[in-house]
Amino acid sequence: MSDPRPTAAPRPDAAPRPDAVDDRLLDLLAKQEIQEVLTRYLRAVDRGDVDGLRACYLPGATEDHGGVFEGPAEEYVASIAQSLTHPRAVTTHAMTNVLVEVDGTRARAESYVLAFARVRRPDGGVGDTLTSARMVDELGYSDGRWGIRHRALRWDWNHDMERSEGWVFGMLVERDRMKRSAKFPDDLVYADSLTGAGA
Repeated sequence: MSDPRPTAAPRPDAAPRPDAVDDRLLDLLAKQEIQEVLTRYLRAVDRGDVDGLRACYLPGATEDHGGVFEGPAEEYVASIAQSLTHPRAVTTHAMTNVLVEVDGTRARAESYVLAFARVRRPDGGVGDTLTSARMVDELGYSDGRWGIRHRALRWDWNHDMERSEGWVFGMLVERDRMKRSAKFPDDLVYADSLTGAGA
């Protein structure tokens, strides 16, 4: 008795050629390297690592920061370096959805970002602000590395609020015992060994 179930047609990619597999692996490696560039970028911003930030761009890169700045990336980095490295600057950039499309030595990435910042308000007070934005990047592979050729940042929404820092209503740990993040080069992420890194 014959089997009445329909037979699925063979998928054209069921047995990819070895060179096709190699191409897929190269794309995966490229996507991973690009994701690391984007992650290092945000870490450099939060840690005030100006040289690390510059290293995420390729030479001649441009920056369109959503109406805040538009021009050479080198000038953009220079324009924010002082605020990034200020010892009291507090920012946290969390990258969420990331989509990377690779085409040889070129790529495009769309990344959603949630950014928290503690800022000096126009009235002189201090406030907290939470902002959602997208980074749309054109990247290239040059001199053995992936980097940003052009970034276009677009704002989605923002919520401003009064400063509120109770550290779980005082239940976390005494403030003078807390081990806090730090700016470059003092943060523990830049230490040669985490053993004994008290920062």
